[in-house]
Amino acid sequence: MDLESFNKEAKTEYSANKKLLQRLKKVKSKVLDSMFENAHNEKFKKINCLECANCCKTTSPIFLQTDIDRLAKVFRMKSSEFMESYLHRDEDGDYVLNVSPCPFLNGDNTCLVYEERPKACREYPHTNRKNMHGILALSLKNTLVCPAVLEIFQDFGKDFRK
Repeated sequence: MDLESFNKEAKTEYSANKKLLQRLKKVKSKVLDSMFENAHNEKFKKINCLECANCCKTTSPIFLQTDIDRLAKVFRMKSSEFMESYLHRDEDGDYVLNVSPCPFLNGDNTCLVYEERPKACREYPHTNRKNMHGILALSLKNTLVCPAVLEIFQDFGKDFRK
């Protein structure tokens, strides 16, 4: 995966994807959810996240208290120690990582805490969820992070031009 080329392409296509977002908002909820789920399933038959890991290299998931407690146990720490060592509150008041890339990302793009990873990591890139209308803005942002999401938007863009 050539992340430099991906980043350039994602930035170039961002304004077109933003316009597409306005069209997607007009699609009925169940239809939109189905479109995304089908596209997600197709993309992840071909895309291997371990070849990329751009999400782990550039962004932080939101850590829920249950995530914090679970990971603190993994490291045999108190939750407060885990938070002091790894997390801070962002401008929205959510707990996020102090650094990127993720401190739990191994050199081979595997995750040190994969079995216990945060809920946000488990669900990323959020393209196979219900109520996609509610997270279209997040999905647009994710076109800048995840090659699969960018490809989904590119495919939808072709469909909407027909």
